[in-house]
Amino acid sequence: MFYWLLKFVLLGPFIHFYNRPEVEGVENIPAEGAAIMAGNHLSIADWLFAPLSSPRRINYLAKAEYFTTPGLKGRLQKFFFSASGQYPIDRSGASAAEDALLAARTLLDEGRLVGLYPEGTRSPDGRLYKGKTGMARLALETGVPVIPVAVVGTDEVSPPGRFRWKRRKVTVKFGKPIDFSRYEGMSGNRFVERAVTDEVMYELMRMSGQEYVDVYAASLKKGVPSGPASHTPRIPESAAG
Repeated sequence: MFYWLLKFVLLGPFIHFYNRPEVEGVENIPAEGAAIMAGNHLSIADWLFAPLSSPRRINYLAKAEYFTTPGLKGRLQKFFFSASGQYPIDRSGASAAEDALLAARTLLDEGRLVGLYPEGTRSPDGRLYKGKTGMARLALETGVPVIPVAVVGTDEVSPPGRFRWKRRKVTVKFGKPIDFSRYEGMSGNRFVERAVTDEVMYELMRMSGQEYVDVYAASLKKGVPSGPASHTPRIPESAAG
């Protein structure tokens, strides 16, 4: 209930009036059934603009710290994230990635739209970074389609660092669902999972206009080199044609 109140009364009207986002490809969102909404990640504002532009509720996985902060601020924060459709994930343990996939599978089994960021973290400089294969594994195991979701301009609305909200133009693009049924039964094959991930990242690069960097964003933030500077994601012939 609070989700829809937030979307149509408390927050949505302000964002539509203040930022006037443009939306493309809403017809690509299925009227019912599960799908993975795979997005680029420029800003903390991403998880607001994409759901506000979707006719269906998108459920995101959020770090557990948002739900465990002590005091009144923590309780209000927990209520906000829970009521707006976020699901807590503990990212500190060794099983964090597996727990996240399990939570996402549960939501998909319920027929929901699950929002994921294949890059794993926000882009540090506005470029599109190498995707992690957890999304591909999830798509192959569940058989649900992947819908690329590209946001443009959110890094100018709310840049990294101290929280700010600027009046900048934002575009949200929902791509056509990508069906990976041709890889049925091949979950766990790291080459297939990389091919699936790269295909989605290619679509995000094409839709967003971002420069692609074949490096994990998290590694770059830690100052760890991870491959060549940049190039187009590797796309299998069956996907490119």
